Amino acid sequence: MTSPLFPGPVASRRTLLASAGKAAVVAAAAFTLSACSTGPASSVSDAGTASSSAQFPVTIKHAYGSTTIEKQPTRVATVSWVNDDVAIALGVVPVGVPKNEWGGNDKGSTPWKDAALEKLGAGFGSSKAPVQYSEADGVNFTEIAKLSPDVILAAYSGLTEEDYRKLSEIAPVVAHPDVAYGTSWQDSTTIIGKALGKDAEAAKLVSDTEATIKDKVSQYPQIQGKSFIYGNLEPAKGDGVNVYTANDNRPRFLSEIGMTLAPVVADNSKGSKEFYIPWSAEKANELQSDIFVTWVPDASTTDAIKADPLLGQIPAIKNGALVADSDNTLTLSISASSPLSLPWSVDTFLPQLAKAADAVK
Repeated sequence: MTSPLFPGPVASRRTLLASAGKAAVVAAAAFTLSACSTGPASSVSDAGTASSSAQFPVTIKHAYGSTTIEKQPTRVATVSWVNDDVAIALGVVPVGVPKNEWGGNDKGSTPWKDAALEKLGAGFGSSKAPVQYSEADGVNFTEIAKLSPDVILAAYSGLTEEDYRKLSEIAPVVAHPDVAYGTSWQDSTTIIGKALGKDAEAAKLVSDTEATIKDKVSQYPQIQGKSFIYGNLEPAKGDGVNVYTANDNRPRFLSEIGMTLAPVVADNSKGSKEFYIPWSAEKANELQSDIFVTWVPDASTTDAIKADPLLGQIPAIKNGALVADSDNTLTLSISASSPLSLPWSVDTFLPQLAKAADAVK
């Protein structure tokens, strides 16, 4: 399998987490969240009031066929990233969610998720909090089964067909619609809204989130129209460069805020369903763009990238237009973007982009 955060095959998420430190990536409370809780696994769930737009059964098409949900779910479990954020943003507290074992805090969570759960009276450590399970070794079928969910949300995920079949023995599964880890946060929100009987709330959440981002972006006009490459640089390993394609949420986000995916990436990934393409370090000088965005474990890695005889020839890096942040949580907020994470991230991320844009000659 591959990770949506860092390219390349990995044996498991444990492998990813072990190597992540070497890899080169308006608060949640701003949204009005309707109170609807599935409750903790050990208590009787409280489904709340159904949306006026909810009509069940509903059928949702996805990469492995279609799933029919007979009635509005009251016990929701999630896998991967994003899905729990969306459910919580829609006012639904899942019975179980994965721990954020990379980019998370000491609660195995994130600042935006914590804020939204607290608003719903279900912060971690409270009686109404979701159960957390590890996905370090992949989907945690055993722990999910213990929660007896009536739906499993995986609209943003990399579920294999085997994963899907195993999960479907537990409860109806809403898998990703097409490309693994390629579902936009807008589509994830729409799909999950339908699954939870909250279509109207999901549409409003998308609209409100886009408006929040647009307002923030308007404060940085210099980024408009700038070309970019979002990639993974590892000078110490000599592995060259991996660049993210338009299928990935990182380039997708930059495109949505008015930037342009560099033609060298768009042309070389045309027709691909992969979220990244490898690029030889010997051809790094051909990666022409105004701005290059990456993630680094520390400031010394940024210096190493700039000094590298090959990576340092990337035009944007030569021109001082490199965005390289070492905040894992910020990386996660953009990589696994959701209607909770993006408003949290923009106040930090946009100024970094603007500074790079100011360096463009």
